[in-house]
Amino acid sequence: MEVKIIDKKQNELKIEIDDLTICEVLRKELWEDKNIVQASYTRKHPTENPVLHLQTDGKSAKKALQDAIARLSKKNEEILKAFKAAK
Repeated sequence: MEVKIIDKKQNELKIEIDDLTICEVLRKELWEDKNIVQASYTRKHPTENPVLHLQTDGKSAKKALQDAIARLSKKNEEILKAFKAAK
């Protein structure tokens, strides 16, 4: 997976991600954080990569993104454990 930082400020981040599914999962998970003001993505054309737009209030955008990734990682571990237990 490729990630390219388009714009980086203290409370704002724009990141190009080469996977639309990952972008959507991150966008949805970001909204679980009360410090998120905006979490959306744009894509100029279906053949182009989406750009995730993130804006925060009270926490750095980078920290909010790191927290969302950590929560998703934990959820993935729980899903894997459940599948392994179901064997």
